[in-house]
Amino acid sequence: MKRIFSAIALWLGLSTAVTAADPITLGLNYPRTGPYKEEGLAQMRGALLAIDELNARGGVLGRPLRLLSRDTASRPEKAVANVDRLVDNGAVMLFGGVSSAVAIAASQRARERGVLYFGTITYSNDTTGKDGHRYIFRESNNAWMSGKVLGHYLSEALPDKNYFYVTADYTWGHSSEESLRRHTGSEDGGRHPGVKVPFPGARLADFRAALQQAAASEAQILALVLFGDDLVRAMRIVDDMGLGKRMQVVVPNLTQSMIEQAGPGIMQGVIGTEHWTWRVPELEQSQRGQAFVEAFRERYELYPSSSAASAYSIVQQWADAAERARSLNGEALIKALEGHRYSLLKDEQEWRAFDHQNVQTVYAVKVRPREAIMQERSRQDYYEIVARMSGEQAAPTLAEWQAQRSAAGKPPKLQ
Repeated sequence: MKRIFSAIALWLGLSTAVTAADPITLGLNYPRTGPYKEEGLAQMRGALLAIDELNARGGVLGRPLRLLSRDTASRPEKAVANVDRLVDNGAVMLFGGVSSAVAIAASQRARERGVLYFGTITYSNDTTGKDGHRYIFRESNNAWMSGKVLGHYLSEALPDKNYFYVTADYTWGHSSEESLRRHTGSEDGGRHPGVKVPFPGARLADFRAALQQAAASEAQILALVLFGDDLVRAMRIVDDMGLGKRMQVVVPNLTQSMIEQAGPGIMQGVIGTEHWTWRVPELEQSQRGQAFVEAFRERYELYPSSSAASAYSIVQQWADAAERARSLNGEALIKALEGHRYSLLKDEQEWRAFDHQNVQTVYAVKVRPREAIMQERSRQDYYEIVARMSGEQAAPTLAEWQAQRSAAGKPPKLQ
């Protein structure tokens, strides 16, 4: 019954919160269809939970919240059109998405409309790097941070190995591959070759051709710079070809839904990164985080993923900024957010002022054996956390960020 009610709320795009006069409207611009739809569903669930909790406490500035949503299908042009529709229907803040190309394009339109845009799952360095601006904030870590923690772990656990890269051909794939190459010392394309596959719209034949090249190489590490359904389809081919038996599979961003879709048997032993798992609150001794895990599990009968946690955190942090600023105005909220430190679902995080990147701990993770996962009651305890790195250590410095901006011909400060 709970899932039926959740599905109704999802399709209507409306919060189950109490209705009242003059509500505040938030707009979720997310993939309900397309290759990243499972991450989008998790975002909807996290957002609805946050809104209902806030409404139960009296809303924001004494007004209830409601949620409108539009499907991006992970296509930038559709996401941009959604921004206008959501703002025209009263949305004062926009968030969501998985594709970095979507986040970049939609946030630029949001800036033109004078509305803040919070990137939920968008790992490309460009999002808060060369394409960053004053009206976008990113809640997740970026590709540089993923590459740094993963590269540090791999350099110690699997030193001096040959890599083969299979990469989604768009901004997230490019910056994720570049970051991982840099932090693993695998920049030499002759020794560490790679193949680009189309995004969106890659076919099984594209993945199979790329993986046949990987199989013919001398690589010991197969870096699949893929996400969502694309990663799932590629991993099934990896399993069919038996590549996982002779190559260590590495995925820059390894989310819960991808493990669930492919199956823990296929995914066991894969190494990647996450900025949050439902075990992190216990690890970091976060009571608020543990309460979120239990509330989510009670409501949806499953454990929350990092996508759900990110959407939940964005709504809560936007509401906190609005209360502190006593305003819904974009400029007032920017001032309230920049440099703000907080603890919500893990240890301390910060909305960094110079680039609006959320600086937070990032974890290197490895998928546990299927037998161990299935023996436990939840059957969702997928990750072994094999390393952690603080946000201050993982994030690019001001000098590194400004160098990226300068190389792209962008000003050294957000505009």
